[in-house]
Amino acid sequence: MSFFQLSLIAAVALLGPLLALPRRWHFPVVLGQLLAGIAIGRTGLGLVDSSDATFTFVADVGFALVMFVAGTHVPVRDKAIRPALGAGALRAGIAAVLAAVVGIGIAFAFGTGHAPLYIVLLASSSAALVLPIVDSLRLRGPQVLTTTAQVAVADIACIVALPLAVDPSNAPRAAAGAAVVAACAAVLFFVLRWLERNGTRARVHAVSEDRKFALELRVQLAVLFALSGLAVAGHVSIMLAGFSFGLVVAAVGEPRRLAHQLFAVSDGFLGPVFFVWLGASLDLRALAGSPKMLLLGICLGLGALLVHGSLRLLGQPLPLAVLAASQLGVPVAAATIGSQLHLLATGEAAAIILGALITIGASTAAGSRAARTLTQPGPAPAGNASGGGPTLAA
Repeated sequence: MSFFQLSLIAAVALLGPLLALPRRWHFPVVLGQLLAGIAIGRTGLGLVDSSDATFTFVADVGFALVMFVAGTHVPVRDKAIRPALGAGALRAGIAAVLAAVVGIGIAFAFGTGHAPLYIVLLASSSAALVLPIVDSLRLRGPQVLTTTAQVAVADIACIVALPLAVDPSNAPRAAAGAAVVAACAAVLFFVLRWLERNGTRARVHAVSEDRKFALELRVQLAVLFALSGLAVAGHVSIMLAGFSFGLVVAAVGEPRRLAHQLFAVSDGFLGPVFFVWLGASLDLRALAGSPKMLLLGICLGLGALLVHGSLRLLGQPLPLAVLAASQLGVPVAAATIGSQLHLLATGEAAAIILGALITIGASTAAGSRAARTLTQPGPAPAGNASGGGPTLAA
């Protein structure tokens, strides 16, 4: 990859903010970046090579950082959400049972043999998409809190389950790797909490701010990359490493200055590179030449809406039920991991992304509908416990 190609990638990634600019559209920034990658990659003009080692590595760094920032925006320290965790977990569990039925049916109908993967996809929700919509539209009320808890529980569970579902033959090895990553994340939580409570973090922050050292950002990135390396060595997706470390930082409390720095690094450069790479790696022409895979993508998208929308029968408002069906991180990871390990059929990765795009479109419309009935005056809730930073619309 050359600097000219990197310049092209940065330029076309601006399509994301341009499409998201009209507020009434509630258009996720990452969707425009995916479309930009599709336009210049395998499906479109072929101006970039997604198999280039440098491009792939930079995209992996961006993926780890995107999932880290997404984890920091799960409101694990928000006292208001804790009473809703029980009802949210119950809804997520019911959705998982329904996903098992629908996912097995889809796998049987299409003969792919990927029922575990489809179950995880259908049961998943995207906290990184739903939380920004809830914040920006100022949605309030007990039902909104329960839905937020449901999305967080589903997102965490599916991120843990995905490596096991993508490659069931290596499930024991992946489970062991996931356990090691989770254990390291737990140790990091206690270490960071100890440093926070004894004032070390505050003293380092003061020196860093006074001397312009950006020490907190440097340390966080070093830990993130070390955890990602451990995940790779344990044959686990870096998605789990990034998201689990993000949860740790959210639980300890993310300083506002660090949140702004991470936002700049992630949303300003590495995140867009990853999403453009992902779009460039997809071959949507395979969908055009394979009605079966095109239909699979539609079924995955509609299946997710059916699974989550069925919770309307339990009293959840339909707009919130559809909003909870919004998917991005898990399908993106599934397409990425499956393609890298050559576990998916031709066109199946594109079908997975197509299913996610269907849920994003439906959740965007559902968010607009919810805003007309569940919006209350007052400031939007903070994206994390510290009120720290901008919300990642990814």
